[in-house]
Formats: sequence, C-alpha cells, structure tokens
Amino acid sequence: MGAKLRVVRRRIRSVQSTKKITRAMELIASSRIVKAQTRVEASRPYAEQLTKAMEDVASRSTSIDHPLLEHREHATKIGVLVITSDRGLAGAYNANVLKIAEQHLREIRAGGKEPALYVVGKKGVGYFRFRGVPIRDSWQGFSEVPPYEKAEVVGRQLIKDFADETIDELYCAYTDFRSAFTLRATSKRFLPIAPEEVTGTARDTVPAEYLFEPEPAEILEHLLPQYVITKVYAALLESAASENASRRRAMKAATDNADDLIKVLTRQANRARQDEITTEILEIVGGAEALASAKEG
Repeated sequence: MGAKLRVVRRRIRSVQSTKKITRAMELIASSRIVKAQTRVEASRPYAEQLTKAMEDVASRSTSIDHPLLEHREHATKIGVLVITSDRGLAGAYNANVLKIAEQHLREIRAGGKEPALYVVGKKGVGYFRFRGVPIRDSWQGFSEVPPYEKAEVVGRQLIKDFADETIDELYCAYTDFRSAFTLRATSKRFLPIAPEEVTGTARDTVPAEYLFEPEPAEILEHLLPQYVITKVYAALLESAASENASRRRAMKAATDNADDLIKVLTRQANRARQDEITTEILEIVGGAEALASAKEG
C-alpha cells in the first residue's frame, strides 16, 4: 500500500513540474503574440503604399512588360513555398499547413505537372525529408521572429527561379492570422503577378498626377520584385503570429489538463492514504484483541 502511495505522489510531483513548464511557455507565447501582431499591422501600410505606387506607375506606363508578369500558357513546373515553424508544441499549426501543401502537391502531380518544393521552418523540412519528397531549397531558424532580410533572401531566390523558368508558377502555403483565436491555413498564388494587382483594375480609384524620373517602366522594373518580397514577408509575419497563437492555445490546454490530472491523482493519493490508515488501525485493533485474548487465556 505504501509503495502505491509513493508512486502516486511521484506522479503528482512530475505533473506539477510539467505544469510549470507549460504555464511558462503559455505566458511567453502570449507576450510574443502581441509583438507578432504589432509587426503584422506595422507591415500593412508599407505593402498598401507599395501597391498604390505600383498602380500609379503602371497607369502612366504605355506598356507593362516584365518577366514577373509573364503568364505561361503551358506551365509544367509549379513551385510551392511552405511556411512552417522551427519548433513544435504548437498544436495543429504545422499539421494544418502541411495538409494544405500535400493537397496542393497531389493536385499538381494529378495534372501531369512537376512540383518544386520550397520550405521555411525545421518542422516542414523534417516532414518532407522523412517522406522522401525532394526539396529544391529550404530556410530555417527564424520562424518566430522573421526579419525582413530573410524574406528578401527567400523572395529573391523565388524570383530568380521564376525568371530562369525553373518554375512557371509559384504558390505559397501558410497560415493566415486573423486574430489570436482565428487562424486559417491557406494557399495563394504569388507568381506570376496578376495584372490587376499591378494596374489596379480591380479597384475603383482615381489615380493621382505624378511626374516620373526615371521613366515609369524603369521604376516598375524595381517595384515588381520588391512587391513579391513584400508578399513573402507578409506571409512570414502572418505565420509567425499564427505559430505563437497556436502555441499559446496548446500550452493553455496542456496546463488545464495538468490541473485536471493533479486533481485525479490527489484523490487517488488521498484514497491510498486512507486505505493505509484503515489497514494500520485494523492491525492495531487486531493486535489489541489478540493481547486481550492471551491475557484471558
């Protein structure tokens, strides 16, 4: 009986230690969500102004001809950029985005086309390597706090591969951050850039009057790659915020489960202790009765 009580108490101490860890990780993730959300919101005005400037330049250009706008009729090589986390303990965050990526890869192969895989994050790299899926390029070590410099490295590599016709289209599978409670794994096309993104035909706006130096076409030559890099950076920021939100949710669930388990184990320990005390009392009473019987005899 005493051995059982020791085992239960040892389990209680173990769960309490785990609870401290999960609670600390929950608090850390909560603080990082605020910072990540701030970075997402801070990047949006830049992306909006860049898009607006690109539309204004395009409206003044007599012709828009750029490799990043080239729509290839017979696209056979499709690039897929998958953004995952470097660390685990984030619930279904990685599983959801990997499910979207796998579905996209199956559709590409079913259409008789060749996928080219680009992966951000150790979890995604490990997932595809374990399954023997070829990875064209990968980047790791910055999923929680992605710097713009890393987004530029990723973006320029994707632009180079598209310009070299290594890939004919590019899609990005990442997690869209709506709020701390609303996360959605999604896939969007990044390349080629849709004409309405450049010309603003999808918007009902009145263009402003500008004098351009150098010529609009030359300005557009620099803006379009920057636009793609900005889209990659926005996806990295959205994914980072989603990762921290998922980790906070997972760690809160783990902490709550630890509380519930501690209550169950405490009841077991109390019951074992009561059984132990009852057994001791019975032994004492039995001994006393034996002594009394011996004296009477």
